[in-house]
Amino acid sequence: MANSIIDYIYWFAPYTVGFFHAAVIALEVSFLAIVISWMIGLVTTLGKSSRSRFYRWPAEFYIWFVRGTPSLIQIFIIYFGIPHVSGFRLSPFVAGVAALAISSGAYVAEVFRSGFLAIPRGQTESALALGMSPAMMMRHIILPQVVRIVVPAMTNEAINTLKNTSLLSTITIIEVTMFAQLSLAETFRPFDFLIAAAIIYLIMNTILSQFASWYEKKYSLEI
Repeated sequence: MANSIIDYIYWFAPYTVGFFHAAVIALEVSFLAIVISWMIGLVTTLGKSSRSRFYRWPAEFYIWFVRGTPSLIQIFIIYFGIPHVSGFRLSPFVAGVAALAISSGAYVAEVFRSGFLAIPRGQTESALALGMSPAMMMRHIILPQVVRIVVPAMTNEAINTLKNTSLLSTITIIEVTMFAQLSLAETFRPFDFLIAAAIIYLIMNTILSQFASWYEKKYSLEI
């Protein structure tokens, strides 16, 4: 029994380097997509809350379209559709980051909107009465409270973004799922590599969840 375990470890060991590099790529794509999605989500929330139709209608259309279509279709539109229409081809990495950021941004916008709605209107009126500009009010009064409120929902969306990197195997990005597929095609041992991929995703998402929990507790103590 011990010999068989040792033999298995020796057999699987060469693939661990590939899985490590694939996990790094998944984390890079996720980090960039998450940061960009937060910016998109905040701008979209402000646009949807605007009284001007010029800002509100595009924001509403964006949320409606993205939430109503599969993420995989959105990835294909950006990677295959945009070059077909414009002639400008994006690299798989850039297209993957853009697609996941756009896909997540619509959900982030709704998370931000729920956070803004949770802020009592009296705080806004008080800040304006004290002579604060809208920018100062947003930076010092509204956003700090919104961030504290939306941390759990934003964590869930960040985890979804990380898991959705598995869809990028369809546009040849060698992340965790793609490396597992290549390895099982070479060895014809799907169980080993799919379980390994699942464990890697579990580890990454657990670390992300623990970090978010730590930040939420730290932030609640500071305020």
